[in-house]
Amino acid sequence: MTRASHVARRAREITPFAVMDILERAREIESRGSGVVHLEIGEPDFVTPAPIRRAGIAAIRRGMTHYTHSLGLLELRRAIHGHMEHEHGVTVPPERIMVTEGSSSALLMTLAALVEPGGEVIAPDPCYPCYHNFVEFLGGKTVRVRTHERDGFALDPDSVARRITRRTAAILINSPANPTGMILDAGTMRAIARLGPPVVSDEIYHGLVYEGAAHSLLEFSRRGFVVNGFSKRFAMTGWRLGYVIAPQPYVRPLQRMQQNFTISPNSFSQWGGVAALREALPHAERMRRQFARRRRAMLDALENAGLPVACAPKGAYYVFVNMRRHGRDSRRMAHELLERARVAVTPGVEFGPGGEGFIRLSYANSVENIIEGIRRIARHFSSLAGGKP
Repeated sequence: MTRASHVARRAREITPFAVMDILERAREIESRGSGVVHLEIGEPDFVTPAPIRRAGIAAIRRGMTHYTHSLGLLELRRAIHGHMEHEHGVTVPPERIMVTEGSSSALLMTLAALVEPGGEVIAPDPCYPCYHNFVEFLGGKTVRVRTHERDGFALDPDSVARRITRRTAAILINSPANPTGMILDAGTMRAIARLGPPVVSDEIYHGLVYEGAAHSLLEFSRRGFVVNGFSKRFAMTGWRLGYVIAPQPYVRPLQRMQQNFTISPNSFSQWGGVAALREALPHAERMRRQFARRRRAMLDALENAGLPVACAPKGAYYVFVNMRRHGRDSRRMAHELLERARVAVTPGVEFGPGGEGFIRLSYANSVENIIEGIRRIARHFSSLAGGKP
């Protein structure tokens, strides 16, 4: 390779985001006239609620199309402040909130503020695959703590404590969790908050809970970081709007990163975020009830197909299905289901070694498509076994 075409190691070694590769391959198949049932993508199929759309359009018509404050609109930060008080009983000054271009941007900059080269970030296994890529991109190392189906994929504070070393830069948690739908109870979250290292809590699936309650890290720690956004709860994936709540000493460093990397979040998206928190919560609740019905339909369909789920998800919109009776190579399994059965699913190994032998199914789709997708999956494995479809 000549120097002129040299690609930096960090760019060469970052792994693809598998679910996007699967989605793009599924669309290639669809472009040739074959129908694919999409159970892979973690994106609500609902249209962004009307009050949010109206607010964004109104902002454009008013000429609100310029840079905003690099921490985000004060109106939106005040709305987030009020939302945290209402939902979790915690008071967060707007000065500790930074609005970002999606929660992924918030998470990357938060980790950049914590992780030195060689630093370690403790995270559950399985977990959202971008966590590992973010840490490695920053020159750090992911220390995985295995969680198990038999324990409901719950993260054990004692197991986390045993992984802490002088190199530990942060502990990363996610509740409700992707891919398992697990929710950390108050006792577990409190115990993790007390372990010592900074805790970064990804709370993007808050508001999508079907059993129990989702707690915010800030209920148990003033030193923690909370990352959240509007994509999942409010069906605003394309608006690219998130935020981080950080301890005061970290706010200015985070702000400097944002000033350099993105300047400020999209202006009219932020006005949509204000409307989301002040006007669209009833709309979000209607979507949550739809997700609850789809969750039940998926679990029932899997049971009827001979693929019972031992650990039903309590939040988010995923079911993590143990397929080890059919094989342990989840990438190959996902490839075969897409190419032969025309069902797009996400291989479990993408979420870490602990996910091998599982597939993740998303119920961010209609009940009819969910039932049809699982019917195709069952028929595929029945045909492999020589049975009748």
